[in-house]
Amino acid sequence: QVHLVESGGGLVQAGGSLRLSCAASGSIFSINDMGWYRQAPGKQRVLVAAITSGGSTNYAASVKGRFTISRDNAKNTVYLQMNSLKPEDTTVYYCNARIRDYSGAVHDYWGQGTQVTVSS
Repeated sequence: QVHLVESGGGLVQAGGSLRLSCAASGSIFSINDMGWYRQAPGKQRVLVAAITSGGSTNYAASVKGRFTISRDNAKNTVYLQMNSLKPEDTTVYYCNARIRDYSGAVHDYWGQGTQVTVSS
């Protein structure tokens, strides 16, 4: 069993910053890609940022230059540093991790979601 636990969401004024964290625990042999997604009500979940096990990153155009994804492989944790936040960044953020367990099986896991609200 694998769990992803997110933290760090909250309320911030436009132009402010937040840092999201997501820690994976459980039957983990290795973690491949990790990422952050966001989903507005009634819309599809979309990629915000992703990072490979080697540290290569990929960002949505809307956050490039403002958000930074990083990971600590020793702690099985991925972070999302969000700067210069805008009201349109308001929504629920989910972390994702592609994890290989000790049986060799690979599955995608999701965190429970954390609300980010940016006031104007």
